[in-house]
Amino acid sequence: MKMLIEHARLFLLPTLLILLPACGPGSQELMPRDEILETMTRTNAYFMEKWPDVGKRLVTDRDRASNIWTRAVYYEGLMELYRLDPRPAYYDYAVRWGEFHEWNLRDGETYTRNADNQCAGQTYLDLFLIDPQPGRMYYIKASIDSMMATDKIDDWDWIDALQMAMPVFARLGVITGDNAYFDRMHAMYLFTRNEHGENGLYNPEEGLWWRDADYDPPYTDPNGEDCYWSRGNGWVLAALVRVIDLLPEGHPCMEEYLSTYRQMCEALVKVQRKDGFWNVSLHDPGNYGGPETTGTALFVYGMAWGINRGILPAKEYLPVV
Repeated sequence: MKMLIEHARLFLLPTLLILLPACGPGSQELMPRDEILETMTRTNAYFMEKWPDVGKRLVTDRDRASNIWTRAVYYEGLMELYRLDPRPAYYDYAVRWGEFHEWNLRDGETYTRNADNQCAGQTYLDLFLIDPQPGRMYYIKASIDSMMATDKIDDWDWIDALQMAMPVFARLGVITGDNAYFDRMHAMYLFTRNEHGENGLYNPEEGLWWRDADYDPPYTDPNGEDCYWSRGNGWVLAALVRVIDLLPEGHPCMEEYLSTYRQMCEALVKVQRKDGFWNVSLHDPGNYGGPETTGTALFVYGMAWGINRGILPAKEYLPVV
């Protein structure tokens, strides 16, 4: 439970951030802009005060490095906050984290194919763009390049991986100007979407994703419905948002990502709870029943982004977020 609460705090930061542009003076549906920024600032201050040592290992049931995915997603939010409110303390905190790990991946394992362990690269690349020191990009680029040196495209066999790694490929494509990163990212995405588990992990009829092949039909929730986990679908929505933002205008893959994004949003509106949250299992309220915070934060993040970009109609989606 303690870990789940921490995850919820991590996702609150980017979710609040994406709501900010929608909160103009005439908006009555959302909190005032200044109040949202103040809440973001307090949320982030809580985290930085709790974890002043950026290298302190995370010890729960296991001992893990401080640049695993659970910490890396926090830094994604921190960098977005820094873009909005460029306080030196935010930048310095992120740089100290990267420097502690020598800009390498989990436990110094550069040539990992595990998306969870590559997630830290999103922040390394953001920091490279601010100050292009070669060391900030070296290891994450080497990791991705080692994957691209092979023909293997089936690494992302669980849907969380899309958010952990797709933005890394996209960012490298932008930085280097090499379309090969976009192409490999898309090939791996399509394999996960259409082929993993024989029929793929995405169900276009429902607009939702199975967590991995173990949850593909004939597996069902206790109520007999297909099993779609909230958090995993939230990761996919976030991945699509981040990648669409990074892709060059007119990129041939853009329409595929936008189409799936819209399908997901339409599906998610239908299964929102009356209290505004989503359930752990999107089609079975009784399976680990009760409101689920991580998926909810990610869904609100994704939909608010679409409203702000004019991709989703505000009249329909603003009441949802």
